[in-house]
Amino acid sequence: MEKHYNLLEVANGKPIKLWTQGVPVEDDARKQLMNTAQMPFIFKHLAVMPDVHLGKGSTIGSVIPTVGAIIPAAVGVDIGCGMIAARTSLTASDLPDNLAGLRSAIERAVPHGRSVSRGGRDKGAWEDVPELADHAWSALAGRFKVITDKYPRLEKTNNRKHLGTLGTGNHFIEVCLDEAQRVWFMLHSGSRGVGNAIGNLFIELAQADMRQHIANLPDRDLAYFEEGSEHFDDYVEAVSWAQDFAKQNRAMMMHAVIAAARQVITKPFEANLEAVNCHHNYVQKEQHFGQEVLVTRKGAVSAQKGQLGIIPGSMGARSFIVRGLGNEEAFCSCSHGAGRTMSRTKAKKLFTVEDQIRATAHVECRKDEDVIDEIPMAYKDIDAVMHAQRELVEVVHTLRQVVCVKG
Repeated sequence: MEKHYNLLEVANGKPIKLWTQGVPVEDDARKQLMNTAQMPFIFKHLAVMPDVHLGKGSTIGSVIPTVGAIIPAAVGVDIGCGMIAARTSLTASDLPDNLAGLRSAIERAVPHGRSVSRGGRDKGAWEDVPELADHAWSALAGRFKVITDKYPRLEKTNNRKHLGTLGTGNHFIEVCLDEAQRVWFMLHSGSRGVGNAIGNLFIELAQADMRQHIANLPDRDLAYFEEGSEHFDDYVEAVSWAQDFAKQNRAMMMHAVIAAARQVITKPFEANLEAVNCHHNYVQKEQHFGQEVLVTRKGAVSAQKGQLGIIPGSMGARSFIVRGLGNEEAFCSCSHGAGRTMSRTKAKKLFTVEDQIRATAHVECRKDEDVIDEIPMAYKDIDAVMHAQRELVEVVHTLRQVVCVKG
């Protein structure tokens, strides 16, 4: 059978299998992958998804299987970042003709963005934490205390006040229509301020633990914890907690989005007919090739046979609900989106507000200079990305957005 991946052999390292046929891979990302592949504890090979691009610490769109060690910078600081989607019983004709009211209702219901002012409130956090968020926090608080007892600097982070909030950058909430004109709600976010603090703390600890050896690493961001070391177990516990926080964060926002939509759309509707909640920045133990390994997915989604996942396009493109094909060579994974073709800084230099207005003409969304870095042209062609991973997933639903709320 023809193989739909490219093989990159690495001197003094494990091979790299790239599902990138027909999509661009920047040289810097290739170099970063080769650095990771040289680490002595990589299991079998690295698997690279078609949305691959240069990342901090590790390449986004890579699946890194390890035995006996874990690289905190490979997981990164947006721990547990991922997607949630829910299909409703509504169809396109049930939506109001003008969608601006629906967008503003969602924007009011979910804190988003970030404002930094001395002593002032961050608009992206709760001022008064609602009862639902407090209830969700109480289920996370006990394990968090165990972590902060050991690492007190994690205590004064945005945790309880961020549960049920969106964040910034490429995090978004969307109202979409599928191929049958049915309405879906979908959103993208992670473990917010507390996950960021956990990620940064353990990246620093890994680098400090390896002080003597850091010069021998291909990149200082590949500093790692060995299994059995104190920080290894603490990191696994903290990451697992942040992943649970992220999942809960998405579920709470979905609840708020559905409630907001009910204020605008008078027709009664059901909202959980098909639901998916999946991470795409995380690490967990899994069985592969008959062995238990730690799998770090940095901008990649689990695609075990039959498992549902979400692959969003950019603000003006399509998104996909997919079913995993359980491709063992790819460690049962798929891409987490289209993947950027350029940095945020470059996008802001290259494109104008007029370009943004044109590219998102069919979407009710912000069209100002603060979101130019999210312009569809800064991303790879989602259709090419999907074609490159046809061995990894099959498409169940194709969604196009009609409302988009950006952090």
